[in-house]
Amino acid sequence: MAEKISDYNAAEYLKTPEDVAAYLELCFEEAQGDPAVIAAALGTAARASGMSQVAREAGLTREGLYKALSADGNPSLSTIVKVLAALGLRMAVEPRRV
Repeated sequence: MAEKISDYNAAEYLKTPEDVAAYLELCFEEAQGDPAVIAAALGTAARASGMSQVAREAGLTREGLYKALSADGNPSLSTIVKVLAALGLRMAVEPRRV
């Protein structure tokens, strides 16, 4: 009998701003500066919170936000900051851990 394997969707597990912050922190750390990974992680966080609501609060169109946060997207710093704010988060800088 074949086993059924379902797709993992991280967005289903991001219920609170603290969950989203921990997820993004891990993704940013693992991304090692890869903008595509960071954009995808922000997209997952936005889907968890409702893409339409995040887009509205960020002052963007839903379609534009999907495009910016897709694997081929290249969101501007302004978009990233707006999305983080819509998610109830802010950007911070700290020394790199070696």
